Amino acid sequence: MQQAKKGDLVKVHYTGRLTDGSQFDSSAGREPLEFTVGAGQMIKGFDTGVEGMAIGEKKSITVPPEEGYGLRNEESVIEFPAEQIPADMKLEEGMQLTLQDQDGRPVPVVVAEIRENVVILDANHFLAGKELIFDVELVEIG
Repeated sequence: MQQAKKGDLVKVHYTGRLTDGSQFDSSAGREPLEFTVGAGQMIKGFDTGVEGMAIGEKKSITVPPEEGYGLRNEESVIEFPAEQIPADMKLEEGMQLTLQDQDGRPVPVVVAEIRENVVILDANHFLAGKELIFDVELVEIG
């Protein structure tokens, strides 16, 4: 029986959920997710969890934050002066924006809070600091 190993191109169906049961992603209704095992294309816990699976096998993989999207970094929460926001830009909490870092690369942020003089922007990934559970079915080893 063939098992997925590092370097294999695999296809999986998956559903990702949080420990409270809420679903954050799924391949249901889409093509299976394709990636190369061990190539760093996936978060570490998902990648290593698929290793050793056989075609048709289903399993749940629990991924701690350190092997997922990392721990929340409070240095990634930015106080942005409200007067530097264009007057015609209507911000709302939860809104996603893209800033640029000093090298011109895009940095996605979420408007976490709007105060009188500052807007609190959070550049942490929305899954940072969370334990993730993936229900995975290996459908193909290429």
